[in-house]
Amino acid sequence: MKKLIQSIILMLLVCTGSQLLYAETTNPATAIAGGKYTAVVEGYDWGPAVSKVILSLEETVTSVDWKDYTVSVERKTDCVEIPADQASGERQVVYAYVSNAEGARFPEGKFVTLVLAVAPNQPLGSPIQYSRNENCRGNNWIDYHMKITQQSSDRVWDQESDRIVPLIDRFDLNGKFKHKGTTLSYAAFAPDSEGEKSPLIIWLHGGGEGGTDPSIPLIANRAANYASDEIQAIFGGAYVLSPQSPTYWMDNGEGMTRGKDNDIYNEAVMALIRKYVADHPDIDTDRIYVGGCSNGGYLTLKLVLEHPDYFAAAFPSALAYHSEFVSDEQIESIKNVPIWFIQSKDDPVTIPDDTAVPVYHRLVEAGAPNVHFSYYDHVVDITGFFGGKDYHYNGHWSWIYSHANQARLDFDGKPVLLDGRPVTIMEWMAAQSK
Repeated sequence: MKKLIQSIILMLLVCTGSQLLYAETTNPATAIAGGKYTAVVEGYDWGPAVSKVILSLEETVTSVDWKDYTVSVERKTDCVEIPADQASGERQVVYAYVSNAEGARFPEGKFVTLVLAVAPNQPLGSPIQYSRNENCRGNNWIDYHMKITQQSSDRVWDQESDRIVPLIDRFDLNGKFKHKGTTLSYAAFAPDSEGEKSPLIIWLHGGGEGGTDPSIPLIANRAANYASDEIQAIFGGAYVLSPQSPTYWMDNGEGMTRGKDNDIYNEAVMALIRKYVADHPDIDTDRIYVGGCSNGGYLTLKLVLEHPDYFAAAFPSALAYHSEFVSDEQIESIKNVPIWFIQSKDDPVTIPDDTAVPVYHRLVEAGAPNVHFSYYDHVVDITGFFGGKDYHYNGHWSWIYSHANQARLDFDGKPVLLDGRPVTIMEWMAAQSK
Protein backbone atom coordinates (compact mmCIF):
# COMPACT_ATOMS: atom_id res chain seq x y z
CA MET A 1 0.00 0.00 0.00
CA LYS A 2 2.83 2.40 0.88
CA LYS A 3 4.41 1.80 -2.53
CA LEU A 4 1.04 2.40 -4.22
CA ILE A 5 0.60 5.75 -2.42
CA GLN A 6 4.15 6.77 -3.37
CA SER A 7 3.44 5.89 -7.02
CA ILE A 8 0.25 7.97 -7.03
CA ILE A 9 2.04 10.97 -5.48
CA LEU A 10 4.84 10.66 -8.06
CA MET A 11 2.31 10.59 -10.90
CA LEU A 12 0.58 13.69 -9.52
CA LEU A 13 3.89 15.53 -9.27
CA VAL A 14 4.80 14.60 -12.84
CA CYS A 15 1.40 15.75 -14.16
CA THR A 16 1.52 18.97 -12.16
CA GLY A 17 5.07 19.66 -13.31
CA SER A 18 4.05 19.06 -16.91
CA GLN A 19 1.20 21.54 -16.57
CA LEU A 20 3.53 24.13 -15.03
CA LEU A 21 6.07 23.58 -17.79
CA TYR A 22 3.33 23.93 -20.45
CA ALA A 23 2.08 27.13 -18.84
CA GLU A 24 5.60 28.57 -18.77
CA THR A 25 6.28 27.78 -22.43
CA THR A 26 2.94 29.03 -23.74
CA ASN A 27 2.48 32.05 -21.49
CA PRO A 28 4.61 34.42 -23.64
CA ALA A 29 2.45 33.60 -26.66
CA THR A 30 -0.71 34.09 -24.66
CA ALA A 31 0.58 37.41 -23.38
CA ILE A 32 0.70 38.88 -26.89
CA ALA A 33 -2.24 37.10 -28.45
CA GLY A 34 -4.30 39.88 -29.98
CA GLY A 35 -1.11 41.80 -30.72
CA LYS A 36 -1.14 45.11 -32.59
CA TYR A 37 -0.10 45.74 -36.16
CA THR A 38 0.22 48.64 -38.59
CA ALA A 39 -1.02 48.20 -42.16
CA VAL A 40 0.90 49.88 -44.98
CA VAL A 41 -1.25 50.77 -48.01
CA GLU A 42 0.38 51.79 -51.27
CA GLY A 43 -1.07 52.91 -54.58
CA TYR A 44 -0.38 50.89 -57.72
CA ASP A 45 -1.36 51.24 -61.36
CA TRP A 46 -4.44 49.07 -60.79
CA GLY A 47 -5.37 50.57 -57.40
CA PRO A 48 -4.36 50.34 -53.73
CA ALA A 49 -3.05 47.28 -51.91
CA VAL A 50 -1.89 46.44 -48.40
CA SER A 51 1.76 45.88 -49.24
CA LYS A 52 3.26 45.46 -45.77
CA VAL A 53 2.24 44.79 -42.20
CA ILE A 54 4.35 45.97 -39.25
CA LEU A 55 4.14 43.79 -36.12
CA SER A 56 4.72 45.12 -32.63
CA LEU A 57 6.81 42.87 -30.35
CA GLU A 58 7.43 42.80 -26.61
CA GLU A 59 11.06 41.80 -26.97
CA THR A 60 14.01 43.07 -29.00
CA VAL A 61 14.96 40.88 -31.98
CA THR A 62 17.83 40.93 -34.46
CA SER A 63 16.51 38.55 -37.12
CA VAL A 64 13.26 37.24 -38.52
CA ASP A 65 12.26 34.31 -40.74
CA TRP A 66 9.51 35.27 -43.21
CA LYS A 67 8.56 31.61 -43.63
CA ASP A 68 7.48 31.55 -39.98
CA TYR A 69 4.45 33.81 -40.57
CA THR A 70 1.01 33.37 -42.08
CA VAL A 71 -1.37 36.22 -42.91
CA SER A 72 -5.10 35.68 -43.30
CA VAL A 73 -7.49 38.48 -44.27
CA GLU A 74 -11.19 39.26 -44.19
CA ARG A 75 -12.72 41.96 -46.41
CA LYS A 76 -16.17 43.27 -45.44
CA THR A 77 -18.43 46.14 -46.47
CA ASP A 78 -22.10 47.05 -46.20
CA CYS A 79 -22.01 48.50 -49.71
CA VAL A 80 -21.94 45.27 -51.66
CA GLU A 81 -21.64 41.51 -51.18
CA ILE A 82 -18.02 40.69 -51.91
CA PRO A 83 -17.53 37.39 -53.80
CA ALA A 84 -16.38 34.63 -51.47
CA ASP A 85 -12.97 34.20 -53.09
CA GLN A 86 -12.34 37.94 -52.61
CA ALA A 87 -13.83 38.20 -49.13
CA SER A 88 -11.34 36.07 -47.21
CA GLY A 89 -8.19 34.07 -47.70
CA GLU A 90 -4.45 33.91 -47.22
CA ARG A 91 -1.97 36.60 -48.24
CA GLN A 92 1.48 35.54 -49.44
CA VAL A 93 4.44 36.69 -47.35
CA VAL A 94 7.47 37.21 -49.60
CA TYR A 95 9.98 38.76 -47.21
CA ALA A 96 10.45 40.00 -43.64
CA TYR A 97 12.89 42.21 -41.77
CA VAL A 98 13.46 43.84 -38.38
CA SER A 99 12.24 47.43 -38.44
CA ASN A 100 11.07 50.45 -36.51
CA ALA A 101 7.41 51.38 -36.02
CA GLU A 102 7.28 53.04 -39.45
CA GLY A 103 8.64 50.03 -41.32
CA ALA A 104 12.19 51.32 -41.86
CA ARG A 105 14.80 48.57 -41.68
CA PHE A 106 16.89 48.41 -38.49
CA PRO A 107 19.56 45.91 -37.30
CA GLU A 108 17.54 45.28 -34.15
CA GLY A 109 14.25 46.41 -32.72
CA LYS A 110 10.84 45.63 -31.32
CA PHE A 111 9.08 45.58 -34.68
CA VAL A 112 9.00 43.16 -37.59
CA THR A 113 7.80 44.14 -41.07
CA LEU A 114 6.29 41.51 -43.36
CA VAL A 115 6.32 42.26 -47.09
CA LEU A 116 3.23 40.93 -48.85
CA ALA A 117 2.76 39.94 -52.48
CA VAL A 118 0.66 42.39 -54.50
CA ALA A 119 -0.61 42.09 -58.06
CA PRO A 120 -3.48 43.35 -60.22
CA ASN A 121 -5.12 39.91 -60.09
CA GLN A 122 -4.99 39.62 -56.28
CA PRO A 123 -8.10 41.41 -54.96
CA LEU A 124 -7.49 40.07 -51.44
CA GLY A 125 -4.84 42.76 -51.16
CA SER A 126 -7.20 45.67 -51.77
CA PRO A 127 -8.56 47.77 -48.86
CA ILE A 128 -11.22 49.34 -51.12
CA GLN A 129 -14.18 47.93 -53.03
CA TYR A 130 -16.18 49.22 -55.99
CA SER A 131 -19.97 49.04 -55.88
CA ARG A 132 -23.01 50.47 -57.63
CA ASN A 133 -24.94 50.86 -54.40
CA GLU A 134 -26.54 54.32 -54.47
CA ASN A 135 -25.72 54.79 -50.77
CA CYS A 136 -22.01 54.25 -51.36
CA ARG A 137 -21.50 54.45 -55.09
CA GLY A 138 -18.08 53.77 -56.61
CA ASN A 139 -14.91 53.01 -54.66
CA ASN A 140 -14.96 53.06 -50.87
CA TRP A 141 -12.73 51.95 -48.03
CA ILE A 142 -13.83 48.65 -46.50
CA ASP A 143 -13.28 46.80 -43.24
CA TYR A 144 -9.96 45.13 -43.98
CA HIS A 145 -8.97 42.83 -41.13
CA MET A 146 -5.76 40.83 -40.90
CA LYS A 147 -4.72 38.00 -38.60
CA ILE A 148 -1.00 37.32 -38.52
CA THR A 149 0.29 34.15 -36.88
CA GLN A 150 3.87 33.21 -36.01
CA GLN A 151 3.80 29.46 -36.47
CA SER A 152 6.75 28.63 -34.21
CA SER A 153 5.19 30.32 -31.18
CA ASP A 154 1.47 30.61 -32.03
CA ARG A 155 1.71 34.35 -31.44
CA VAL A 156 -1.17 36.24 -33.01
CA TRP A 157 -1.52 39.86 -34.15
CA ASP A 158 -5.10 40.80 -35.04
CA GLN A 159 -5.58 44.39 -33.86
CA GLU A 160 -4.85 47.18 -36.35
CA SER A 161 -3.46 50.08 -34.33
CA ASP A 162 -2.34 52.33 -37.18
CA ARG A 163 -2.31 52.67 -40.96
CA ILE A 164 0.41 54.21 -43.11
CA VAL A 165 -0.46 55.42 -46.63
CA PRO A 166 2.86 56.94 -47.73
CA LEU A 167 1.90 59.46 -50.42
CA ILE A 168 -1.58 60.25 -49.12
CA ASP A 169 -0.08 61.07 -45.75
CA ARG A 170 1.52 64.08 -47.47
CA PHE A 171 -1.90 65.58 -48.26
CA ASP A 172 -4.28 67.66 -46.19
CA LEU A 173 -7.53 65.70 -46.49
CA ASN A 174 -9.76 68.09 -44.56
CA GLY A 175 -10.67 70.55 -47.31
CA LYS A 176 -14.30 71.69 -47.60
CA PHE A 177 -15.64 74.36 -49.94
CA LYS A 178 -19.20 75.64 -50.33
CA HIS A 179 -20.55 77.43 -53.38
CA LYS A 180 -24.22 78.20 -53.97
CA GLY A 181 -25.51 75.16 -52.14
CA THR A 182 -22.82 72.78 -53.39
CA THR A 183 -20.23 71.43 -50.95
CA LEU A 184 -17.02 69.97 -52.33
CA SER A 185 -14.48 67.98 -50.36
CA TYR A 186 -10.89 68.28 -51.51
CA ALA A 187 -7.35 67.13 -50.82
CA ALA A 188 -4.37 69.44 -51.13
CA PHE A 189 -0.59 69.13 -51.13
CA ALA A 190 1.78 72.05 -50.55
CA PRO A 191 5.44 71.86 -51.65
CA ASP A 192 8.49 72.87 -49.63
CA SER A 193 9.60 75.75 -51.83
CA GLU A 194 9.78 78.81 -49.61
CA GLY A 195 10.40 82.13 -51.31
CA GLU A 196 9.62 80.87 -54.80
CA LYS A 197 6.46 80.79 -56.86
CA SER A 198 5.20 77.24 -57.43
CA PRO A 199 2.87 75.87 -60.11
CA LEU A 200 -0.47 74.24 -59.30
CA ILE A 201 -1.55 70.82 -60.61
CA ILE A 202 -5.30 70.21 -60.43
CA TRP A 203 -6.48 66.60 -60.67
CA LEU A 204 -10.13 65.72 -61.37
CA HIS A 205 -11.09 62.15 -60.51
CA GLY A 206 -13.10 59.60 -62.47
CA GLY A 207 -16.70 58.53 -62.05
CA GLY A 208 -15.96 55.95 -59.36
CA GLU A 209 -14.32 58.28 -56.84
CA GLY A 210 -17.10 60.68 -55.87
CA GLY A 211 -18.25 61.15 -52.29
CA THR A 212 -16.95 62.98 -49.23
CA ASP A 213 -13.65 61.20 -48.57
CA PRO A 214 -10.94 62.92 -50.65
CA SER A 215 -8.45 60.14 -49.94
CA ILE A 216 -10.39 57.94 -52.39
CA PRO A 217 -9.57 59.97 -55.54
CA LEU A 218 -5.91 59.91 -54.51
CA ILE A 219 -5.60 56.17 -53.88
CA ALA A 220 -8.16 54.49 -56.14
CA ASN A 221 -6.08 55.14 -59.25
CA ARG A 222 -2.75 56.46 -57.95
CA ALA A 223 -3.40 60.18 -58.39
CA ALA A 224 -1.41 60.81 -55.20
CA ASN A 225 1.67 60.29 -57.37
CA TYR A 226 1.61 63.97 -58.36
CA ALA A 227 3.03 64.59 -54.88
CA SER A 228 5.78 62.00 -55.39
CA ASP A 229 9.43 63.04 -55.22
CA GLU A 230 9.90 62.21 -58.91
CA ILE A 231 7.12 64.43 -60.24
CA GLN A 232 7.73 67.16 -57.69
CA ALA A 233 11.37 67.34 -58.83
CA ILE A 234 10.27 67.92 -62.42
CA PHE A 235 8.24 70.97 -61.40
CA GLY A 236 10.68 72.24 -58.80
CA GLY A 237 7.88 71.74 -56.29
CA ALA A 238 4.20 72.03 -57.17
CA TYR A 239 0.93 72.43 -55.34
CA VAL A 240 -1.59 69.66 -55.96
CA LEU A 241 -5.33 70.23 -55.61
CA SER A 242 -7.75 67.32 -55.91
CA PRO A 243 -11.44 68.30 -55.64
CA GLN A 244 -14.05 65.60 -55.06
CA SER A 245 -17.54 65.51 -56.53
CA PRO A 246 -20.36 64.55 -54.16
CA THR A 247 -21.66 62.34 -57.00
CA TYR A 248 -19.85 62.49 -60.36
CA TRP A 249 -18.63 65.40 -62.48
CA MET A 250 -20.92 64.66 -65.44
CA ASP A 251 -24.02 64.88 -63.25
CA ASN A 252 -26.51 67.33 -64.80
CA GLY A 253 -29.02 66.98 -61.97
CA GLU A 254 -31.23 64.54 -63.83
CA GLY A 255 -28.69 62.11 -65.24
CA MET A 256 -25.36 62.10 -67.03
CA THR A 257 -24.28 64.68 -69.57
CA ARG A 258 -21.66 64.07 -72.23
CA GLY A 259 -21.38 67.76 -73.03
CA LYS A 260 -24.76 68.55 -74.54
CA ASP A 261 -26.20 69.77 -71.24
CA ASN A 262 -24.39 71.66 -68.53
CA ASP A 263 -23.24 69.75 -65.46
CA ILE A 264 -23.98 70.95 -61.93
CA TYR A 265 -20.39 71.13 -60.66
CA ASN A 266 -18.05 73.03 -62.98
CA GLU A 267 -18.98 76.42 -61.55
CA ALA A 268 -18.27 75.28 -57.98
CA VAL A 269 -14.98 73.64 -58.98
CA MET A 270 -13.77 76.79 -60.70
CA ALA A 271 -14.76 78.84 -57.66
CA LEU A 272 -12.76 76.45 -55.47
CA ILE A 273 -9.72 76.76 -57.73
CA ARG A 274 -9.85 80.56 -57.64
CA LYS A 275 -10.27 80.56 -53.85
CA TYR A 276 -7.40 78.12 -53.35
CA VAL A 277 -5.11 80.20 -55.56
CA ALA A 278 -6.10 83.39 -53.73
CA ASP A 279 -5.37 81.74 -50.37
CA HIS A 280 -1.90 80.68 -51.56
CA PRO A 281 -0.20 83.76 -53.01
CA ASP A 282 2.97 81.81 -53.77
CA ILE A 283 1.15 79.88 -56.52
CA ASP A 284 2.39 80.92 -59.94
CA THR A 285 -0.83 81.96 -61.70
CA ASP A 286 0.90 81.58 -65.06
CA ARG A 287 1.48 77.87 -64.39
CA ILE A 288 -1.86 76.36 -63.40
CA TYR A 289 -2.44 72.94 -64.96
CA VAL A 290 -5.66 70.93 -65.03
CA GLY A 291 -6.10 67.25 -65.78
CA GLY A 292 -8.45 64.39 -65.09
CA CYS A 293 -9.59 60.95 -66.19
CA SER A 294 -12.88 59.85 -67.75
CA ASN A 295 -15.47 61.92 -65.84
CA GLY A 296 -12.57 64.11 -64.77
CA GLY A 297 -11.40 64.28 -68.37
CA TYR A 298 -14.84 65.63 -69.23
CA LEU A 299 -14.55 68.31 -66.54
CA THR A 300 -11.00 69.15 -67.62
CA LEU A 301 -12.19 70.02 -71.12
CA LYS A 302 -15.28 71.75 -69.72
CA LEU A 303 -13.16 74.07 -67.56
CA VAL A 304 -10.83 74.84 -70.46
CA LEU A 305 -13.81 75.61 -72.70
CA GLU A 306 -15.35 77.87 -70.07
CA HIS A 307 -12.07 79.53 -69.04
CA PRO A 308 -9.62 79.26 -71.97
CA ASP A 309 -7.36 82.02 -70.65
CA TYR A 310 -6.96 80.65 -67.13
CA PHE A 311 -4.96 77.44 -67.55
CA ALA A 312 -1.39 77.05 -68.76
CA ALA A 313 -2.01 73.47 -69.96
CA ALA A 314 -4.44 70.56 -69.74
CA PHE A 315 -3.89 66.79 -69.64
CA PRO A 316 -7.14 64.81 -69.98
CA SER A 317 -7.10 61.01 -70.17
CA ALA A 318 -9.97 58.75 -71.31
CA LEU A 319 -11.90 61.89 -72.28
CA ALA A 320 -15.65 61.50 -71.69
CA TYR A 321 -16.69 64.75 -73.43
CA HIS A 322 -18.26 63.96 -76.83
CA SER A 323 -16.84 65.90 -79.75
CA GLU A 324 -20.28 66.47 -81.28
CA PHE A 325 -21.10 68.79 -78.38
CA VAL A 326 -18.01 70.97 -78.87
CA SER A 327 -18.74 73.72 -81.37
CA ASP A 328 -16.31 75.00 -83.98
CA GLU A 329 -16.30 78.32 -82.14
CA GLN A 330 -15.23 76.57 -78.94
CA ILE A 331 -12.46 74.72 -80.78
CA GLU A 332 -11.22 78.06 -82.07
CA SER A 333 -11.32 79.53 -78.55
CA ILE A 334 -9.09 76.82 -77.03
CA LYS A 335 -6.71 76.07 -79.89
CA ASN A 336 -3.88 77.98 -78.22
CA VAL A 337 -4.21 76.13 -74.91
CA PRO A 338 -1.47 73.46 -74.65
CA ILE A 339 -3.25 70.09 -74.32
CA TRP A 340 -1.94 66.53 -74.11
CA PHE A 341 -4.59 63.84 -74.57
CA ILE A 342 -4.12 60.23 -73.44
CA GLN A 343 -6.38 57.35 -74.46
CA SER A 344 -6.33 53.71 -75.50
CA LYS A 345 -7.83 52.43 -78.74
CA ASP A 346 -9.61 49.62 -76.89
CA ASP A 347 -11.32 51.90 -74.35
CA PRO A 348 -14.78 50.29 -73.92
CA VAL A 349 -16.24 53.14 -71.83
CA THR A 350 -15.27 56.44 -73.45
CA ILE A 351 -15.13 55.49 -77.12
CA PRO A 352 -12.12 57.31 -78.65
CA ASP A 353 -13.80 57.95 -82.01
CA ASP A 354 -16.59 59.82 -80.21
CA THR A 355 -14.36 61.79 -77.85
CA ALA A 356 -10.63 62.48 -77.89
CA VAL A 357 -9.80 61.48 -81.48
CA PRO A 358 -12.16 63.94 -83.22
CA VAL A 359 -11.46 66.71 -80.69
CA TYR A 360 -7.73 66.30 -81.29
CA HIS A 361 -8.08 66.33 -85.09
CA ARG A 362 -10.33 69.39 -84.97
CA LEU A 363 -7.76 71.25 -82.88
CA VAL A 364 -4.97 70.30 -85.29
CA GLU A 365 -7.06 71.41 -88.26
CA ALA A 366 -7.76 74.71 -86.48
CA GLY A 367 -4.01 75.30 -86.26
CA ALA A 368 -3.37 74.39 -82.61
CA PRO A 369 0.40 74.80 -82.18
CA ASN A 370 0.85 72.75 -79.00
CA VAL A 371 -1.55 69.82 -78.88
CA HIS A 372 -0.40 66.22 -78.39
CA PHE A 373 -2.07 62.82 -78.13
CA SER A 374 -0.57 59.61 -76.74
CA TYR A 375 -2.82 56.99 -78.34
CA TYR A 376 -2.16 53.43 -77.18
CA ASP A 377 -3.23 50.09 -78.63
CA HIS A 378 -3.75 48.78 -75.10
CA VAL A 379 -3.16 49.81 -71.51
CA VAL A 380 -0.35 47.49 -70.47
CA ASP A 381 1.76 46.61 -67.44
CA ILE A 382 4.35 49.40 -67.50
CA THR A 383 6.33 47.88 -64.61
CA GLY A 384 7.20 44.65 -66.42
CA PHE A 385 6.43 42.67 -63.25
CA PHE A 386 3.19 41.12 -64.49
CA GLY A 387 3.86 40.42 -68.15
CA GLY A 388 4.77 43.82 -69.54
CA LYS A 389 3.18 44.57 -72.91
CA ASP A 390 1.49 41.16 -72.86
CA TYR A 391 -0.55 42.04 -69.75
CA HIS A 392 -3.54 44.21 -70.68
CA TYR A 393 -5.46 46.27 -68.16
CA ASN A 394 -8.97 47.48 -68.91
CA GLY A 395 -8.61 49.75 -71.95
CA HIS A 396 -10.35 52.56 -70.05
CA TRP A 397 -7.46 52.89 -67.62
CA SER A 398 -5.24 55.10 -69.78
CA TRP A 399 -4.68 57.46 -66.84
CA ILE A 400 -2.03 54.97 -65.73
CA TYR A 401 0.35 56.60 -68.23
CA SER A 402 -0.34 60.05 -66.79
CA HIS A 403 0.08 59.17 -63.11
CA ALA A 404 3.30 57.26 -63.82
CA ASN A 405 4.62 59.98 -66.15
CA GLN A 406 5.05 57.39 -68.91
CA ALA A 407 3.31 59.17 -71.81
CA ARG A 408 6.02 60.09 -74.33
CA LEU A 409 4.74 59.48 -77.85
CA ASP A 410 2.51 61.65 -80.01
CA PHE A 411 -0.39 60.59 -82.22
CA ASP A 412 2.01 59.67 -85.03
CA GLY A 413 4.00 57.39 -82.73
CA LYS A 414 6.98 59.72 -82.60
CA PRO A 415 8.41 61.22 -79.38
CA VAL A 416 7.06 64.57 -78.25
CA LEU A 417 9.97 67.02 -78.46
CA LEU A 418 10.72 70.08 -76.37
CA ASP A 419 13.62 72.20 -77.59
CA GLY A 420 14.66 69.26 -79.74
CA ARG A 421 14.75 66.63 -76.98
CA PRO A 422 12.21 63.90 -76.16
CA VAL A 423 10.10 64.60 -73.07
CA THR A 424 7.47 62.91 -70.92
CA ILE A 425 4.06 64.41 -70.31
CA MET A 426 5.10 65.91 -66.96
CA GLU A 427 8.33 67.34 -68.36
CA TRP A 428 6.34 68.92 -71.17
CA MET A 429 3.73 70.29 -68.78
CA ALA A 430 6.28 71.78 -66.39
CA ALA A 431 7.61 73.86 -69.29
CA GLN A 432 4.21 75.37 -70.15
CA SER A 433 3.47 78.89 -69.00
CA LYS A 434 0.97 81.51 -70.08
